Amino acid sequence: MRAFCYSTLKGEPRVGIEMDGKKYNFTYIWQIYKELKSSPQTPDYYFLQIMIEMENFSASVFNDVLGEIKSFRSLDDLVITEKFRYEVPISRPGKIICLGRNYRAHAEEWKSQVPEVPMFFSKLPSALLPHEGHIRIPDGIGRVDHEVELAVIIGKRGVRVSESSAMEHVAGYTIVNDVTARAMQGVAIKNGQPWTLSKSMDTFCPMGPYLIPADTVPDPHNLPLELSVNGVTKQKANTRDMVFKIPQLVAYISKYITLEVGDIICTGTPEGTLPIEPGDVITARVGDFGELRNTVIRG
Repeated sequence: MRAFCYSTLKGEPRVGIEMDGKKYNFTYIWQIYKELKSSPQTPDYYFLQIMIEMENFSASVFNDVLGEIKSFRSLDDLVITEKFRYEVPISRPGKIICLGRNYRAHAEEWKSQVPEVPMFFSKLPSALLPHEGHIRIPDGIGRVDHEVELAVIIGKRGVRVSESSAMEHVAGYTIVNDVTARAMQGVAIKNGQPWTLSKSMDTFCPMGPYLIPADTVPDPHNLPLELSVNGVTKQKANTRDMVFKIPQLVAYISKYITLEVGDIICTGTPEGTLPIEPGDVITARVGDFGELRNTVIRG
């Protein structure tokens, strides 16, 4: 089961759900369910983030809703047949927190030490880019690299969360490509400056297309990651190779920074990060979460 956000060609936002190879208009399904349950106070769901905020984003909720509807009508007329655009699954995160050097081999390929505690930085939310959007490389910034990552979406506010309860704060997972202006980052590191600009340019955070409910992922620490450029594999690893696992990350970050609903934690990239160029088609995969595909252009 995969959820996603999309918009019609008229710009109307929707929530979709993919099951058995078919994509359904879940916004409309939810409206039918609301009428069935006589619950006018519950908002319509045009964005996945609202579902998360209302504590209704889980496989169990989807299954309950779909089961109720299918008990008295077919879903055939709710299949999405019109053309649409994918949107990022989380449209307005308060924070995008990213992990550096969280794969030993990636640290080694850049001749860097593996950190003793999680090393994190941020990307600005304005860098988000949906599936099939264009990664735009500004003129004159030098080398730009791809970085496939598993992203964790926070579903419950957390302050000083324990490792034992950390997974209770996770709503779901998606794919992120932590695009990095590597040449600019290198200059910043040499000069003792932050990485924000090199990580946060517009379009430098492709994400999606699907948001996978946490209760459908038995073990997020055993997911294959892969990234290809023009069909040629460049990165290939498994989330079990992460130095710091998700409970450690949630506990460490929330010790200092409050985690809010909709925040995104990007868990780091494995080895194999390489330059991308205008015209390249970048395809990122994590587990069976689908494919995040973006084309690189100059601009």
